[in-house]
Amino acid sequence: MWVRRVRAGLRGWGGVGAMAAVCALAVAFALLLPQTQSGGSGKAGGVPELAHATQARAEGGCSTPAMEKAPEKYTLSPSGADGSTIAAIKARQGEKRKLVVGVDQNSYRWGYRNPNSGGSGDLEGFDIDLVHRIAKDILGDENAVQFKAIPTNQRIPAIKDGRVDMVIRTMTINCDRLAQVAFSAPYFKTGQQVLAPKSSTIEGYDDSLANKKVCTATGSTANTKLTGDQKAGDLPGSVDLRTTVPNQLDCLVRLQLGEVDAVVTDGALAASQAAQDPTVELKGAAFTTEYYGVAMKKDADDLVRRVNQILVDYRADKADGWQASYDRWLSATLRGGSSKSEPPAPQYLRTN
Repeated sequence: MWVRRVRAGLRGWGGVGAMAAVCALAVAFALLLPQTQSGGSGKAGGVPELAHATQARAEGGCSTPAMEKAPEKYTLSPSGADGSTIAAIKARQGEKRKLVVGVDQNSYRWGYRNPNSGGSGDLEGFDIDLVHRIAKDILGDENAVQFKAIPTNQRIPAIKDGRVDMVIRTMTINCDRLAQVAFSAPYFKTGQQVLAPKSSTIEGYDDSLANKKVCTATGSTANTKLTGDQKAGDLPGSVDLRTTVPNQLDCLVRLQLGEVDAVVTDGALAASQAAQDPTVELKGAAFTTEYYGVAMKKDADDLVRRVNQILVDYRADKADGWQASYDRWLSATLRGGSSKSEPPAPQYLRTN
């Protein structure tokens, strides 16, 4: 019965959208997926600006007003030196000598399984390219990666529990998260936006959301922003925010099934979802500014510095670096705006 209902709700989707959405519900708590791809194609096998004044300052996260205003600037300066964290990664033997990275496998063009890859189910996307670059620098092999599919609400627990060395999964740098994990310099700038059917009367993040059901991912910056704004009276009290899901792509499925009226997520992700389904569109402009970073354990200073050095080199590499990856995966989805194709300029204000 459930399968028939999903199929009915997905009727009219493009092939990529349907496959990715069904996959999102089926693998909300996916297990470890092995790296199977060989060669240098940048593919892998196997298997969100801060909320503004409404986001509470986290204990130990942002200790000053300046840090609270721009948490993405508070990371360690770049270094290519090995430390204890990197040494432990390099000391892994045999099949275990891999970088263990938490990723998404359901975000179209960011980290997703390509249904047209000949049955191999290779992971592809903008975030996946960055994973390969880091693995190549640290272990000398871009395919020395063990991918773990991590739901949105499990990104921080996976790092703190040591299940992964890092998470590269469209993860916004903010004060609450800085209290729990360390971040690299930002590698992408975006902002929260509303996604709704083209036929909807919703106009954006405003009073047109009154009496509407809105879906967000548990633990996402969208969820924090909306709940905070509603408590502060900046979002109509009649907006129903009770629908939360482990993975943000699950919200698109709920929207297609008619269970919610809108989705709020990062604009970059929302644009990819709109590309999967021509019946939905972005409504209104972005209403926050956010920066994605690579998340690692708080005490992994050498790994943070190393990733920041890799990002310096990645941004400078015009042949096969940041811009090439953007052009390959995101330019068409984000309509190729030149202002959107520039990586954020890093600052390194964290001193310890």
